[in-house]
Amino acid sequence: MTTNKRGFASDNNSGVHPEIMKAMLDANIGHTVGYGDDIYTERAKTKFYEHFGTDIDIYFVFIGTAANVLGLHAATRSWNAVICAETAHINVDECGAPEKFNGFKLLSVDSPKGKLTVESIKQHMHGFGFEHHSQPKIISITQATEMGTVYTVDEIKTLADFAHENDMYLHMDGARIANAAVSLGLGFKEFTKDVGVDILSFGGTKNGMMYGEAIIFLNKELGKDFMYVRKQGMQLASKMRFISAQFERYLSDNLWHQNANHSNKMAQLLASKVKDIPQIKITQKVEANGIFAILPSRELIEELMDEYFFYDWDESKNEIRWMCSFDTLEEDIFNFVELIKKKL
Repeated sequence: MTTNKRGFASDNNSGVHPEIMKAMLDANIGHTVGYGDDIYTERAKTKFYEHFGTDIDIYFVFIGTAANVLGLHAATRSWNAVICAETAHINVDECGAPEKFNGFKLLSVDSPKGKLTVESIKQHMHGFGFEHHSQPKIISITQATEMGTVYTVDEIKTLADFAHENDMYLHMDGARIANAAVSLGLGFKEFTKDVGVDILSFGGTKNGMMYGEAIIFLNKELGKDFMYVRKQGMQLASKMRFISAQFERYLSDNLWHQNANHSNKMAQLLASKVKDIPQIKITQKVEANGIFAILPSRELIEELMDEYFFYDWDESKNEIRWMCSFDTLEEDIFNFVELIKKKL
C-alpha cells in the first residue's frame, strides 16, 4: 500500500509528534559526550524519577523487542522459564528472540482477553527443583494487553504477590503503558512499582516518539551489571541523546498523557460508531486504543483494506484489529465508518 493516508493498522504507523521532533532537532545542535554521559540523558532520567521515584535503574534502548529480551535476560538463566499469555508480543511477534538470545523457555497460557491470572498460570507451576524441568522464574504481562484490555491495579498486585511468593519476578511489557495509565486514570508508579512489578519495558514509540524504549528496573537488584548486558545486546546507543531528548519532552508537560488520551478517545469513538452496525461484532472491551471486531466477510475486509490499511487478527473467523494513534482525527473515523456502511 503506497498511500500515506492515516489508517488503523498500528500506532507504530503514525508519525512523530511535532514537539518530540523539535526536541530531537534541538539536541542536534553542537557536540556532546556519547553513550549516555550527556545532559539530555541526565534530564530524561530525572523525568523518569519524577514518575517512578529515584530508587530505580533506567537504561535506554532502541526498540521494544530489545527492551523485552534484555530486560528478561537480567533476571533469568538459560534453564529458566517465562510464563506469558499466548498472545504476548514476546511469544508471537519477536521471532523467537527471547528464547534464542536468553536460552530460557517460554510457557504460554491461553488468554482470550489477553490477561493472565493466577489460576491460569498454575498449570506451569511445577517441577521446581527438578533438574529435568525448566524452572519458572518470571511471569510476564503486557499493559495494555495485545487484546486492547487493561489490567487493574488489583490484578497486577495479585500476580506480583504470587510471583514473589514462589521466588519469581513480574515483568511488564509496557509498549502501550501510557494508554493503560490513561484508561486507569493513574500515574505510572501506581500500577507498576507500587504493586510489585520488578522489570518494566517502558514504551514511547507507539505514542508519538520516533524510536526509543526504556528498561526500568523497579527492583534495582536485578539491574546490577546490566550495563554490560545492554552493550553485549547491541543496544548501547553512541548518540543516546537522540533517544533521551525524546523521552525528556515526552514526559514533560503531560505530553504522554495528551497523546494517549487522544488515541484512547478515538478508539472509543470508532467503537461507538460501529457497535450499532448489526453485521459487525466487537469482541473485546475497548479499554485502550484498540478495537477488535468480527466482520461479515473476507470480501468486505479486503475492500476496506484497499482504502484503509489495518490488520487481520484471526482470518478463520474474520476478526480484525483497528488501532488508533495520537494523530488519528475524528474525520478519519467518520470517513472510515461511512465507507463501511457504503460497502455493506
